[in-house]
Amino acid sequence: MYNSTPSCLLKREKAVSLRSFLPVHEQTNTEMSTLIQLIRYGFVGAIAFAADYGSLYVLTEVAGWQYLLSAAISFLIGLIVNYTLSNLFVFKAHSLNSRTAEFIIFALIGVIGLGLNEGIMYVLTDIVGWYYMVSKLISTGVVFFWNFFARKLTLYSPH
Repeated sequence: MYNSTPSCLLKREKAVSLRSFLPVHEQTNTEMSTLIQLIRYGFVGAIAFAADYGSLYVLTEVAGWQYLLSAAISFLIGLIVNYTLSNLFVFKAHSLNSRTAEFIIFALIGVIGLGLNEGIMYVLTDIVGWYYMVSKLISTGVVFFWNFFARKLTLYSPH
């Protein structure tokens, strides 16, 4: 007997039926978008970290500033780099129409991040006794996730 169904359709049906037996977690667009944004934010963060960490070292070791003052200034340098690159390469859709409101929220998130940075560095350097550049590495990890999720949840629409 002749089968009128083209062979390409039979193979496709077979492949689809095999998929139903495999335990596959399909990511939603929001999950994938967040993962992609987090990866991009990591690259942007690496560039901002280089600006932050490098200026911390120069301001403290070369200019002779106290490490917490250097940390505050270098944090702000890194924050500006991060904000600029994040808007260009990470977060494309803004949830706020007002750039003034966006900047105010960004500044508040930044102030909290700066507080976390200074607090963690103070505790690890002055109380625990670690070298300030090591303290900065720990602080950077914490503030990285704070900044990403605080910005994503308040300033940027998922896409």
